[in-house]
Amino acid sequence: MGTFGRRLLLAVDAKGYGGVDVVTQREWQEAIRRLLEEAAAEAGLDWEQWATQVGGDSVFAVLPQGASEPALVDPFMRRLEAGLRAFNRNRRDEAWLRLRAAVHFGTASPAANGFEGRAPVEIGRLLDSRVLKAALVAAPEAHLALAVSATVFNDVIGEAYTTIRPQEFREVRVAEKEYAGRAWIRVPGYDAKALDLGEAGGTPAGTGATGSTGSAETVDARPSSTPTAPGDTVVQVNYGTIHAQGAVFGISK
Repeated sequence: MGTFGRRLLLAVDAKGYGGVDVVTQREWQEAIRRLLEEAAAEAGLDWEQWATQVGGDSVFAVLPQGASEPALVDPFMRRLEAGLRAFNRNRRDEAWLRLRAAVHFGTASPAANGFEGRAPVEIGRLLDSRVLKAALVAAPEAHLALAVSATVFNDVIGEAYTTIRPQEFREVRVAEKEYAGRAWIRVPGYDAKALDLGEAGGTPAGTGATGSTGSAETVDARPSSTPTAPGDTVVQVNYGTIHAQGAVFGISK
């Protein structure tokens, strides 16, 4: 039987790594490790105690028991974003190092080849989600796009344990492979709620169709700005229970 434990997890990945030359890749790899170490020191997190898995332009880290969640979300991310801005200063646009980052807290236990549990899988889905990638694309001057899980947002940001206000985050739906859940995205320097995430953005909280005794989430199969032409079929997928007595559902041409 494995050892059960809940841990704080961080994952980062560079945008466009495969499209740059070898010299730039080497510079990015060196910069990612240095910037993470500097951010950890600034936040009072002991980098030497982190269990890390490095994959070129990506890093997955499991922090030691008792590591501070507010420190990782707030001073760590602020220092990381500042470090990225400094690194990118005076570099040509195509050589900018831009990172996606994800933070999660959940079950993760040491295993033969790293860590096992739900949390390592879930943070990977957050990091690689279409919506987080879309956020970085929609904010071309941003150096960092951060996604935090519902657990981290509710327990840390929502409870005001950080200097970052909840209003700076945008709630989105993430559906990647076998994972489906909610995440909160922040893009320093941008209003995350104003970014055009297209279909990847899902439906903001509170805007789904609701009934008197239940709720449903509606996800459009196409962007709301797309005009409907004659002959088009418009499909909506509803999650949950819709109470609509006497209503008729179908396709109208």
